[in-house]
Amino acid sequence: MIVTKLCQAARARQARLFPVVAALLPALLILPSLAGTPGAMAQEQKAEDAREEVAILPFELIDSSLEGDMMGENPDETKRLERLAPMLREDFETLPHFDAIDVSPVAEDVKQVNLQACGNCGITFGEKLGADIVVLGTVQKVSNLILNINAYVFDVESGEQIARGSADIRSNTDESWKRGLNYLWENVLQRQLEDRG
Repeated sequence: MIVTKLCQAARARQARLFPVVAALLPALLILPSLAGTPGAMAQEQKAEDAREEVAILPFELIDSSLEGDMMGENPDETKRLERLAPMLREDFETLPHFDAIDVSPVAEDVKQVNLQACGNCGITFGEKLGADIVVLGTVQKVSNLILNINAYVFDVESGEQIARGSADIRSNTDESWKRGLNYLWENVLQRQLEDRG
C-alpha cells in the first residue's frame, strides 16, 4: 500500500513537470545552434578579417584611332567605360576573400588625372580609400574593330603588381565590351587572384 502511494505521488510529480519540460525542450535544442561553438566563431571571424578590400577605379580610354582624332569623344564609349568598373566590382565580390569598396570619395580627384601616366597615383588613391588592393583599367582603341580591355591589380601596401590581363575585342558595341571584360575576369584575373587570401 505504501509503495502504491509512493508511485502515485511520483506520477503526480511527473505529470506536473512534464508540461514545463515539454515547453522548454525546443528552446534547449535550439540554444546550442544559436550560440555556435567557440572554434566555429573564431574561424568565421578569421575569415572575415582575412577579406581584402579592393578599390576598382574607373577605366580610362586610350583612343589612338583616326575616328577619335576626327570626331572627338564618343558618348556611347563613355557610357561603356562607366559600366566596366562596377561590373568588375561584382566579379571581385564572387571570390570569398575580397570586398569591393566604394570609390566615390576619390571620384573627382580620379577624373583630374591620367591614371596610366601619373606614376603611383592609383596606389595613392587606394591608400586614401583604405584599400588593400587597387585595380586600374584601360580600354585601348585602335579602331572600331580593334580594341582591348586591360586591367592592372596592385597591392597597395607594397606597390607591387599582383595580377594583370588583357582581352582583345573585335567590335565596338556594348555586348563586345561586356564579353571582353567577362573573358578578362574569368580566364585571366580570377585565376591569378584565386589563391590570394
